[in-house]
Formats: sequence, structure tokens, C-alpha cells
Amino acid sequence: MRSAGPIKTDDLWFRYARRGPWTLRAVNVSVRPGETVVVLGRNGAGKSTLLQLAAGVLTPVRGTVRHRPRVVGWVPERFPADQPFTTRQYLSRMAEIRGICDHTVVDAWIERLLLTEHTGTRLADLSKGTAQKVGLAQALLDPPGLLVLDEPWEGLDAVARTLIPQIVAEVTEAGGMVLVSDHRGEITNLPDATHWRVENAEVHETPAPHQIAKPEPDEVIVEVAVRRTDADRAVVHLRAAGHRVLAVRDPAAPRTPEVPR
Repeated sequence: MRSAGPIKTDDLWFRYARRGPWTLRAVNVSVRPGETVVVLGRNGAGKSTLLQLAAGVLTPVRGTVRHRPRVVGWVPERFPADQPFTTRQYLSRMAEIRGICDHTVVDAWIERLLLTEHTGTRLADLSKGTAQKVGLAQALLDPPGLLVLDEPWEGLDAVARTLIPQIVAEVTEAGGMVLVSDHRGEITNLPDATHWRVENAEVHETPAPHQIAKPEPDEVIVEVAVRRTDADRAVVHLRAAGHRVLAVRDPAAPRTPEVPR
């Protein structure tokens, strides 16, 4: 097992400017070894901030992150491809930094993530999806005790997207922990995943899709379509009128509705 105990946030607060609004406040959550946590929330809610704090990329303004594992694999939403390396040079250098002398480790991830034909391509010349796979490979060179994935499917083709749940399962089966933000609904149906929702600068555990509330016997379901930009406002108005909102479904991911809190 790669993780001795759960990673915990202890009254975590964060904001980007000294007098700016709080992006996150009073966050007290934990992730156990072998657990996958799917982080949900609208764009700008603070999902990426939470993941960066967990990974150690950002430092909290208040509070602490306790028991972060020695090896953290961090995959940002946009891989920083503006670097003077080819794919193989970059991955080999990252392996060296982590003390990995066995070059077959790099070769194995290049093959698995379908990067073979891009080994001699400069990072800046890669497509967004291919660069994202390079970012994923570097996070997995040294088996992570904590794997943090910020919208890892952005730009990936259908074949590559199927690899993400497999990799997540392998990390957790080995005792690692996984934090992943997901607005595409690609991983929310994992049977044992925990779901958090970031809303109003707070983080709460939320039901998994299979736990979505069913209507009461005297109720009917009315499906309403609204513009994506008006979704939050529509939910507020419906609740203010006394209606229960069972789910908000993104047409791009019809099989995995999210439950607003």
C-alpha cells in the first residue's frame, strides 16, 4: 500500500487576492487509501483550486493539508506544452528527476497511452489531446500515492478516454488515492466512488448518480431545457417556487446526471 493513512484538509481556506472573495472556505474533507473522489461543480466553483491545494500546487491561506503522500501525480486541465523538449525527452527527464533509472518505465507509458508516433515531436507541436496524454504519463511514472486529475479527458480521443477509468482503478487497487474533477460524466458511475460538490466556496459530499432522489407518489416529473448559462439561475427559481430539483443533466453526458445541492 502506497499511503499510510487518509489525506485530510484541516479547516482549509483559500483566495487568490488578499482582499478578494474566498474561493474555498472551511473545507474539512478526507480521502482514504484506495478511495476515488469525483469532484463536481459548475465552472469557476473552485474545483481546480481544491485539487491544486490537495496536490500541493497551491498553499492554503488558512488551514493545512495533512498526510499528503510522498508521491503525488498531478495532471492539470491544460498541460504546459510550451517547453523545449520532445515527448521522449520530457518524459525521460521527468523520470530522472524522480530517481527512475529504468527507461522501460517511460517506454511502457508511451506505448500504453498511444504516444509512440509522437516520441520525437516537440511538446509545443502536439495536439491538445496528445499533450494531455503526455501530462498523464508523467504523473504515473512513479506510482502515485495520490493521483490528482483536473478534467483529464479534455481533448482526448475516444480510445484514450477509456484508459482513464482503468488507470484510476489500478491506482486505488494498489492502495493509492484519486481525486478527479469531472464535468463530462466520464467517471461518475464508478461503483465505489465518493462524490463531492463544490458550491458557494464550500465542499460537501453529494449522492452518487445511482442515489438520485425519486419523486414522491403524488408528484410528476417535468423536464425543462434551459440555456447552459442560465442553469444555476433556473435551479434557484424552481426551488424558490417550492419545487424539488432531482437532477441537472448535461446533454454531452446523458447517462450521468449531476445532483445539485
